Amino acid sequence: MAKRKQHQIAKRMIGRYIVADPEICHGQPTFRGTRILVADVMEQVAGGVAWETIVEGWRGDVSPDAISEAVRLASQAFRDHSAQYMAPEYVLQRPRLDHSG
Repeated sequence: MAKRKQHQIAKRMIGRYIVADPEICHGQPTFRGTRILVADVMEQVAGGVAWETIVEGWRGDVSPDAISEAVRLASQAFRDHSAQYMAPEYVLQRPRLDHSG
């Protein structure tokens, strides 16, 4: 029988409604008390799904306040780390000037 890791990663409260627990969903952020991935709900928000529809779809296990916290934290993460991201296909090139004539 394998011994448990001596230095296991602890459960982290990311916010009031969001937790990262290595015992749940491989430590990916979930809504507290559920196995609902924050990333899945954020995809719904990004897709334009109404928050009321999201709440209904998850049978009330994700509240509007929890969605609001996820959006706020995502916004904060984007501000803090946006310099790391670059989509080369969307980088604007300066137009080349034609001096021929």
